[in-house]
Amino acid sequence: MAAVVRPVAQVRAMRLDDLDAVSEMEAASYEFPWSHGIFNDCLKAGHPCWVLSLDSTIAGYGILSMGAGEAHVLNICIAPGYRGRGLGRHLLGRLLDIARWNGAERVFLEVRPSNPLAKTLYESVGFNEIGRRPRYYPARNGREDAIVMALNMVEDHIEQ
Repeated sequence: MAAVVRPVAQVRAMRLDDLDAVSEMEAASYEFPWSHGIFNDCLKAGHPCWVLSLDSTIAGYGILSMGAGEAHVLNICIAPGYRGRGLGRHLLGRLLDIARWNGAERVFLEVRPSNPLAKTLYESVGFNEIGRRPRYYPARNGREDAIVMALNMVEDHIEQ
């Protein structure tokens, strides 16, 4: 019986030479994708930008914004052919680790109501809905609200 070798998921910092693959993945995943220029601007601005690779193939990416003890998940995506394998959970976990290591006490994100799988993933790691942004996202028939979610990274300590 031959051993099955599974590729190991690795998360590393995004590089300029990753932008073509990341932009193609974004375009394949979303009806209203970020442009190549937006990804480039995120790198230039110094946002924590990460890719998830299996062997040497980029299978996902995530981008954070950090400041004032908070982090914001700006974008997270797993390529269509790699979904359903737990890679989104793995990448989100690494993004939360990076936020924690950079001193974030709270992490925010927005998700479309039309993306219940993503919302369920976020809830499963502890994000809670804290509000809505009306007409936030472009949509085929106009605009779609955003569900705003937050995750507290530090426990409230009650002195006794």
